[in-house]
Amino acid sequence: MALLPGIHGPRDLDSLNPDELRQLAAEVRSFLVENVARTGGHLGPNLGVVELTIALHKVFDSPADPIIFDTGHQSYVHKILTGRQDFENLRSRGGLAGYPQRSESEHDVVESSHASSSLSWADGVSRAFSRTGRRDRHVIAVVGDGALTGGMTWEALNNISDDNDRNLVIVVNDNGRSYAPTIGGMARYLNRVRTNEAYRTLHRGSDTLFRRLGPAARAVYRGVRGGTHGFLSRFTNNEALYSNLDIKYLGPIDGHDFESLIETLELAKSYGAPVIVHAITDKGSGYAPAMSDEADQFHAVGKIDPITGEALGSGGGVQWTDVFAEELVTVGAERDDVIAMTAAMLRPTGLQKFAERFPERVYDVGIAEQHAVASAAGLAFGGLHPVVAIYATFMNRAFDQVMMDVALHKAGVTFVLDRAGVTGPDGPSHHGIWDLAMLQLVPGIRIAAPRDAARLREVFREATAVEDAPTVVRYPKGKVNDDVEAIERLHDGVDVLSRGSGEDVLLVGIGPMVHLALEVAERLKAQGIGATVIDPRWAIPVQPSIVDLAREHRLVITIEDGIRVGGVGTRVRQVLREAGVDTAVDELGIPDEFIDHATREQILEDAGLTASKIAHDVVAQVLGTRIPMARQTPTGSIPTIEEWEKSRP
Repeated sequence: MALLPGIHGPRDLDSLNPDELRQLAAEVRSFLVENVARTGGHLGPNLGVVELTIALHKVFDSPADPIIFDTGHQSYVHKILTGRQDFENLRSRGGLAGYPQRSESEHDVVESSHASSSLSWADGVSRAFSRTGRRDRHVIAVVGDGALTGGMTWEALNNISDDNDRNLVIVVNDNGRSYAPTIGGMARYLNRVRTNEAYRTLHRGSDTLFRRLGPAARAVYRGVRGGTHGFLSRFTNNEALYSNLDIKYLGPIDGHDFESLIETLELAKSYGAPVIVHAITDKGSGYAPAMSDEADQFHAVGKIDPITGEALGSGGGVQWTDVFAEELVTVGAERDDVIAMTAAMLRPTGLQKFAERFPERVYDVGIAEQHAVASAAGLAFGGLHPVVAIYATFMNRAFDQVMMDVALHKAGVTFVLDRAGVTGPDGPSHHGIWDLAMLQLVPGIRIAAPRDAARLREVFREATAVEDAPTVVRYPKGKVNDDVEAIERLHDGVDVLSRGSGEDVLLVGIGPMVHLALEVAERLKAQGIGATVIDPRWAIPVQPSIVDLAREHRLVITIEDGIRVGGVGTRVRQVLREAGVDTAVDELGIPDEFIDHATREQILEDAGLTASKIAHDVVAQVLGTRIPMARQTPTGSIPTIEEWEKSRP
């Protein structure tokens, strides 16, 4: 009889014996493969934590004992065990989020999907429990070995070790990978532990021996195994990693063995002070296509065949990341000083081809964006030109380093921001909508937003030619747009893409939003309104020709897929006022809100960024019935609606 349909909450696990837990784990894996294959999502990380998550919920009492998942992409099993088994619309509007989300369940605590913050959260929650007299409650943080490459985890451990009178359990989910194999000295150390033959031989040999001696001997084995864990870890010198932190260490243990997991977690629960439980797991465990995928073991997949793991559908066209990847290799072949950096995302950001061609010129620093940016400043000082490739949302983490280490020192560093703008199904913390507003605060910075593949290659070359200031090239997720050639390039590099019969409206499209601006212009033309469409290419700083064009037009509309507050439109308006140009500016973009998971198209429509909505509003602005109103015509008056209707073609 199937067990999963009877699991409506964690306490339904209480009555299950080890054999039933193993059956449940198999059912959960089948459920994950079947459902994620249909919708796409994070498959490998969740397959790797099936037994670990079941054991956590069996030993601890969520939500009274909050379980905090670092990053959160491995929380699907947690959702299943806490009453959320409707995966029909996973990561789609109205369906389950791909990360923990408080609005879904009281069992979800931390919604942010940015790595390495879980221990700080756990530190704060456990301190609060202690201070408010709730010492019977436990806090559990599940952190991957990849997240241990982030500096925040060590800042948190430093503070956790300073106050040892708390019920805090840190579970290190050690699978040797973040997106790809984990890198760095910490990774090498854990890898030695993971593969140490002395540990593996002692553990497996003792397990086999006691199992052969029958039930009584197995009971003895389970009773002494907790003690031998400490001996085995010392024998393999693993405890040295944490010895100076004054935190109890248990492990390493097999993260797919229920007896080991439950016994060790029970020991940690009863310890009465912070404990680290080191569990070794296999990402993609139990699903052959994931286990055999050397790239990232199905970290994140689109729709796939659940039997073969083969991707379904063509995916459609060349991706933005692919264009960058090819151009980086081309530029690298021409310039020995160009090197590439990333933060644990070599393949997702398009650096793999460069790494294959120039392996000695690529630095993957792990999940450590702050370090990457400051290190890039040093590389620039040493005569190199670093290209730092990061997802736009993760650039938020290194703002201070961009400001104080790169810009202040006039370092020639190029930042390439993938997944900029609205990303869609991954939800609030993965949208790259803050970069334009945030980075334009940096003195001397130059920010490019290419509209198509040709312009991406073009502005990337221009960016890497700058040696005295930070440059940024940002582009969205997904398929690259068709090339749109300019009818004129102005003296400062601004592209004019379309001119109307009159100079009523100046449409400034930022990056791919140019295509929307062109569609708006066509609609306005049908209404008898003349529109000029331009692509600044370099959105920041605002070029002088944009000021001149704004002076000639009655209304300026800026369109961007970043937040409106402090965005490019705001900068355009400020520059116009400084130049004494009083043309009204309407700044269109994304509202300053945390936006739930949905398709990019749905989110843009919600924000009013559709051709029909924008054109409708512009007509009203030209007619003077909507603020900001277009400047009066040369005759000194705004036409009435009746006059305008008569003048329409």
